Amino acid sequence: MNLSGNTVLITGGASGIGLAFAERFIRAGSTVIAAGRREAKLREAKERLPELHTRVCDVTDEADRKALYDWTVSAFPQMNVLVNNAGIQQRVNLLDAPEAWSYYRQEITANLEAPVHLSMLFAPHLDKVNRPAVINVTSGLAFTPMAGAPVYSATKAALHSFTMSLRYQLAPSGIEVIEVAPPAVNTDLGGPGLHTFGEPVDAFADGIFQGLAEGRAEIGYGSSERSLRMSRDEIDAAFRMMNDRMSGR
Repeated sequence: MNLSGNTVLITGGASGIGLAFAERFIRAGSTVIAAGRREAKLREAKERLPELHTRVCDVTDEADRKALYDWTVSAFPQMNVLVNNAGIQQRVNLLDAPEAWSYYRQEITANLEAPVHLSMLFAPHLDKVNRPAVINVTSGLAFTPMAGAPVYSATKAALHSFTMSLRYQLAPSGIEVIEVAPPAVNTDLGGPGLHTFGEPVDAFADGIFQGLAEGRAEIGYGSSERSLRMSRDEIDAAFRMMNDRMSGR
């Protein structure tokens, strides 16, 4: 993938992985639009990256997703890269889930419904521009799920499957479809302090952008790079080891 000269829309672009990607695209010479649900976070991101364009959007809301599409193609008709990055991770004990179903449904909507819908909305537009690409951010947990985050793991596995189908469907049109599968990264995903053990976000983002520059269609980093090519027996062993370690067994 050529990293310069693009116009890139990144959902969840105000913090964490999304902001790190925005910084690197801008540094490479691309125009970047960061979409996020929290206006204050978007302002902070723009203070850090003055070249950044921002748009408030809650990707769990269908009307907001449609409005984001309409605004983007009108304000930035040359937009050619969609990065489906926004996501929610919730830890839940399925024997004791106190919240109403609507609380847990938000995770499914953000992690799966939103990227599927946005991909469908933008695909016809991307078919008309130069060097089009869709980048879907899944997770190493799509391959080796975490028992304590069962909904998150399942949504990311489903997004991995969708990304494979999307890549095959869009190949004749020339729209590049790329999957980025992060390991645990030290961001506030799931809540502050939950991922301090994870990979440093800058080192992770540098590794991913190296993979993008090399033209790779599936890009992991560290443990998730290994997960992308594990056999079923290796996945089962990694699943047991990770979840036993986290439960203190």
